[in-house]
Amino acid sequence: MDRQKLLMIFGGAWVSAALLTWLLYSATTSTKQTKLVKVQAAARDLSAGTKLRKGDLRVVEVPEKEQPRGVFADEKVLLDKTLLFPVSMNEPMTQNKLAAMGGIEGVAATIPQGKRAISVQVTDATSAAGLILPRSHVDVVFTRSGTMTEALSKVILEDLTVLSVGRSTEVATTDPKAVAAAAAAPIQSSTASRAVTLLVTPEESAKLELAKNNGKIGLVLRNPLDTGRTTQDQPIYADALDPYLGARKARIANLNQNLPGMAKTVNDDKAWDALTGQKKSGKKSKEKEEEPNKPPQRVVDVFRGEKHVQEVFEKIK
Repeated sequence: MDRQKLLMIFGGAWVSAALLTWLLYSATTSTKQTKLVKVQAAARDLSAGTKLRKGDLRVVEVPEKEQPRGVFADEKVLLDKTLLFPVSMNEPMTQNKLAAMGGIEGVAATIPQGKRAISVQVTDATSAAGLILPRSHVDVVFTRSGTMTEALSKVILEDLTVLSVGRSTEVATTDPKAVAAAAAAPIQSSTASRAVTLLVTPEESAKLELAKNNGKIGLVLRNPLDTGRTTQDQPIYADALDPYLGARKARIANLNQNLPGMAKTVNDDKAWDALTGQKKSGKKSKEKEEEPNKPPQRVVDVFRGEKHVQEVFEKIK
C-alpha cells in the first residue's frame, strides 16, 4: 500500500512537471499578439502642395503602441486638405503634414506663416552649378558692377530656404514616367536662366527686390545644419582684388580737392608745376604781345572716374 502511494506521488509529480514545462515552452515560443489599429495613409507618393482626393488615401494597420501622434482614422477629415510636406506610399497621414486651412490649392499652402515667396533669375554660374534644389538652404550675394571704384559685392541675406526651382517643389520623383521624361529631355545650357523661389520675410523681400533691380544676384549653397551668420558689415570693394587701387583713389581725391581753387591758381607757374610736374612755357608774355586782342584762356584738369582730360576755357572779361 505504501509502495502504491509512493508511485502515485511520483507519477503525479512527473505529470505536473511535464505540464508546467510545456506551458512555459508554449508561452516563450508562441507569437505574442499585438493590438493593431487602422489609420489613413498615402496610397502613393504625394508631393508637397497636393490637395488630397479620395484616391490618394488608403487604410493601413499599425501597432497601437507605435502609431504616430496625430493620425486620422476617418477619411472624410482628410479630403480637400493640402500637404505641407511630401509623403511616401503607405506613410500614415498626421496633423503636422497638413495645412492648417482647408481648400487652399497648390504650393501656396506650403508657405509658413510670416513668410513670403519671391523668385530670382539665376544660371548655373550664379547658383552653384545647378546643385541648388528644393529645400536647399542658400545665401544671397548682391554684386553691383561698374568701374573699379564703383563695383562692390555683399552678402545681403542668409540661410534662406528654397521653395522651388522652376515649377519643381521636390528634390526627386519616383514616378517612372517622370524619370523617363527627364532622361529624354535635352541638356539645359549652363547659361540658360531659370527661376528659383525663396522663402523670405516681408522685409527681406523688399531688400531682395531692390537688389534685383540694381545689380546681379548670386546664390551660395550652404549646409542646412549650419545656422551661423557672417560678420560682413561692410561691402567688399574692388581694392580687395587690386591692392594699389586705394592709393590711386587717394591720389585722385587729393587732386579733386584742389579743383575748386584751380581756376585762381592755374595761371600761377608754381601752382601749375605742383599740379602737373611740368613747367609752363616762358612764351606767355610774348604771345600776349603778339596777340593783344586774344582773350585769356584757362586750362582745367577734369577727372571722370579713372580718365584724366584737360579742357581749355576762355575767360570772360
